[in-house]
Amino acid sequence: MNEALTSEFMFSTEPLPMVVVAFRLVAAMVLGGLIGFERHLHNKPAGMRTHMMIALAACVFTLVAFGMITTDWGADVARVKFDPLRLIASVTSGVAFLAAGTIINARGHVHGLTTGAGMWLAGALGLACGAGQIPLAALATVMALIVLWVLRRFENDIPDPPDDGR
Repeated sequence: MNEALTSEFMFSTEPLPMVVVAFRLVAAMVLGGLIGFERHLHNKPAGMRTHMMIALAACVFTLVAFGMITTDWGADVARVKFDPLRLIASVTSGVAFLAAGTIINARGHVHGLTTGAGMWLAGALGLACGAGQIPLAALATVMALIVLWVLRRFENDIPDPPDDGR
């Protein structure tokens, strides 16, 4: 019995080496943090820590799912069914719920949509990092920063449409 309890507390990163797991977790935090840093610079409701936590959580969910897929379930294998798309849908739904909390409709003006979208992207970055798609996550981060930084310059130069009272 003591051996069984001890084995429950042993940290196993099967099927991946610990260094790969750590690299994926750090990559998720860094990439999520870059999006959050931009939001923080503009005093938005969700900043670095929030985006890092979302990316980290999504990465952990992905790594746990990979571990479950490769687990030997013995006689129970017929009852165990895994669908990796459910993981993506669940993380997406959970992050969308959090992101919705940053969106405010005040006096007919909506605020927080871009921050909510950034949080949603942080979840996608975490999923990608957990799945070992770090180059994809890095490219998406660069593209998002271009959208957030470069397009902000153009957006400020575009005059607002006239208010038609709706």
